[in-house]
Amino acid sequence: MTAAGLVLAAGAGRRFGRVKALVPYRNRLLVEHAAETLRIAGCERRLVVLGARAEEVRATASGLPETVINPEWATGMGSSLRAGLTALAGDDAIDAVVVLLVDMPGVTAEAVRRVAAHAAPGALVTGGYQGRRGHPVLLGRAHWAGVAASATGDRGARDYLRAHEVLVVEVGDVAGDQDLDHPEDLDA
Repeated sequence: MTAAGLVLAAGAGRRFGRVKALVPYRNRLLVEHAAETLRIAGCERRLVVLGARAEEVRATASGLPETVINPEWATGMGSSLRAGLTALAGDDAIDAVVVLLVDMPGVTAEAVRRVAAHAAPGALVTGGYQGRRGHPVLLGRAHWAGVAASATGDRGARDYLRAHEVLVVEVGDVAGDQDLDHPEDLDA
């Protein structure tokens, strides 16, 4: 089964004080780090959803894979998830998609591989951190329409996942799921 990789990187980073996709992290930008994590994990098709300052991100981030611009980025992560799923929907070779958030650089390629190993059209999988659900998240193709219908504001797939049976794959030994909400979080 084949899993694509999807990076949600469209937000303005209001709490952070700037667009997170453009934040330097370990000699590259956060958006480059997320896309590279998916590449190392073996996702052949990778897509990055951009929004705030999208042209600057495209011009600054070298070697990004395929990108799509979410014109409704200001409405929240839900619209970016919908934009990504819509862009991938025409590729019948994809059975599932692994979703990464640009502001979670602790999610590793090994964590993505563990979750992606369960790729199937009917799969719903999250990374687990001592039993607690976290990222990455894998959405099987059969769930894309339902996820898109429930993805509103900054909730993404959360409500859909809560309403369905989800496999939790432990990744806490190889990854961290802290998100970067403020600049000082980079130091943690």
